[in-house]
Amino acid sequence: MVQSEVVSSASIPLRLPRPLAWREALIAAAAAQQPHLALWLPVALGCGILLYFQLWFEPSALAQAAFLPPLLLGCWMVGRRAWLAWGMGMLAALLLGFGLAGWHAARAALPLELPRTAVVLEGLVTDIDRLPEGLRVTLQGATWEGSAPAARHIRVRLRADEQFQPMPGQTIRLRALLRPPSAPTHPGAWDFQRAAWFSGLGGSGFALGPAMLLRDGGEAPALAGLRAEIEARVQASIAGPAGAIAAALITGGQSAIPQAEMNAMRDSGLAHLLSVSGLHIAIVMGLGFTVLRAGLALWPWLALRVNVKLPASLGALALGGFYMLLTGAEVPMQRSFAMAALVTLGLLIGRRALTLRGLAIAFAMVLTLQPAAIMGPSFQMSFAAVLALVAAWEWGRGYVRPQPGGRGWWHRAWLVFLASILTSLLAGAATTPFGLHHFGRLQIYGVAANALAVPLTSLLIMPSALLASLLMPFGLEAWPLRIMAAGVEAVLAIAREVAAWPGASLSATPLPGWGLGLCALGMVWLALWRGPARAAGAALLVIGLASGSASPPPDALISADARLIALRNAQGEVFIQRASGATRFTRDAWLRGWGEAEGAAMPEQGGEAGLDCQGGLCRLRLTADGPMLAMLRHTPPPPRGRAAGRRDTPPPAEAPCGAAEIILSPEPVRGRCEGSVVIDRFSVWRDGAHAVWLTAAGPVVLSDRAARGDRPWVPPRPLPRWTPDNLPLASSE
Repeated sequence: MVQSEVVSSASIPLRLPRPLAWREALIAAAAAQQPHLALWLPVALGCGILLYFQLWFEPSALAQAAFLPPLLLGCWMVGRRAWLAWGMGMLAALLLGFGLAGWHAARAALPLELPRTAVVLEGLVTDIDRLPEGLRVTLQGATWEGSAPAARHIRVRLRADEQFQPMPGQTIRLRALLRPPSAPTHPGAWDFQRAAWFSGLGGSGFALGPAMLLRDGGEAPALAGLRAEIEARVQASIAGPAGAIAAALITGGQSAIPQAEMNAMRDSGLAHLLSVSGLHIAIVMGLGFTVLRAGLALWPWLALRVNVKLPASLGALALGGFYMLLTGAEVPMQRSFAMAALVTLGLLIGRRALTLRGLAIAFAMVLTLQPAAIMGPSFQMSFAAVLALVAAWEWGRGYVRPQPGGRGWWHRAWLVFLASILTSLLAGAATTPFGLHHFGRLQIYGVAANALAVPLTSLLIMPSALLASLLMPFGLEAWPLRIMAAGVEAVLAIAREVAAWPGASLSATPLPGWGLGLCALGMVWLALWRGPARAAGAALLVIGLASGSASPPPDALISADARLIALRNAQGEVFIQRASGATRFTRDAWLRGWGEAEGAAMPEQGGEAGLDCQGGLCRLRLTADGPMLAMLRHTPPPPRGRAAGRRDTPPPAEAPCGAAEIILSPEPVRGRCEGSVVIDRFSVWRDGAHAVWLTAAGPVVLSDRAARGDRPWVPPRPLPRWTPDNLPLASSE
């Protein structure tokens, strides 16, 4: 019995290794994450901003300060419970992002009450955009008859035959027709009104007459006049599309590039070269650093007493800041300059320059200044590409260290060539989910195009552009611009050739917002997490890329002006009914949302795969027992004047009331239509574009107003001209 007890007691420790192993594994995993815990705070900041933009209502002002309690609690826990302190820090960062976005939205100027008829407009020119068909001016403090100076800027496109060439700082007068920022083309599409709210845009329009100079010498934004002058001189020296692209590479303005060349650059995967960002500022600062360091080293007295690396670095940083301001300080340039400043600081203090920590700081800085930027493709694709490149460098830098003994120049050249291909592959793969979400397109041969175009840009185009900019004050820019023109023409030839290859750019079903969020989280997880659980990031990426199949696109769309109606049959074919005045922009946005390159006209008679058109009516039923949608065709406009009268379109006797669950009509359907949901011209006038899904459980209808909710940038529902509260009273006389 005693021996049995001894054996039993001795066997007790044999049951403990498994729990101890799990505990040790958790402790080891936690220790592995410790150096990267702070990098998750900017991620939480971005998630808080995204949460703000997903709401259907505007949160209270008190929510902007909700981050303070978890922040104070997290600071108190530091040194006591590290993981709880980190959790409180994550919560505080999330609530800080939420409040930061609300604060920026609340401090924005109110929308403008624009006139509905043509007006004589006066305003200070603050910026000039060169379009293929003429100039577009941005006016600050614009006024018209009976109005106070506008608190938001207005963009006006001048006439194509305009002789007067305005410049920033001038006050001009012109007769123009204005319109407010456009609503989304369909529920869930890009919100132009939200972007205008945060950018300060109040409206846009086009001139109906010539522009006239009123005053000169007004205050314009820094370097706006210089930017306009550089664009004019570059396009005067380099004719055609090459001149527009050369100007874009120097100043960042892409508006003058013809659509055909933009399509070629986009379909070949070279559109990123037109967006002045990391590659361009790296070339400019790198060349500046090299020239300054070499020039200072030629002064023996200074080189023997001062480390010329310090003044050369500071000079290159100043050159990069000047270049950022010259190009308009767009989001990619802000990110690039912030990282360049951190890299410069790291070099000066002897620390590793290219790190995820530097990217996280740049991410937080840009979001603090412009929270709404996180919703745009420029911000998302820029940071995604850099995240992939920096994470890959941190993982693989041990494999590319120089080996003792050295090798030939051919080995170094081979490494540079291989690195350029890997860079294109990584950046292209990282930006693919965002391109799918925003544009619904895939560029197949981007690696081949970038392997040829990026070296040309780095070694020929940008150095000559920098030299031309430095010589421009002396009037000696002609010959560097000729060299630059040759390089741009070569890049354009590459773009046209690659874009012409079969399947160079494929249309695909866009990813839904939640799928894009999973892809972004998967990329961040792969970059920041350490240990075997890092594979979860790849799983999130796969699920996110497959999310398009789990979110079916709508089966019918009707635009906000009812001039466009599109139906999608059971085979996925898109048929469009288009009335006079319908915009091609809306049509193209719909096709991208469906992942289609083209759509067919609505058939006059017959149809297939559930679509049947007869006379003035088309019926859509995707399954034999599914709900039916009826679409009424456009009819000729009624006569004008007193004889017009009010008429119903279509007549109630012809409307399939009760037979169809949904009725779409391009014109008002007056009267009762029992048993059917009617979406007509009045419906879209009140609530914007509508989308319809014909599901087995019944039809689902979503309006643009219901999708966006009650937010500051969403205009209130329009009221009828006469309501019970404002009916005119009959005169007693």
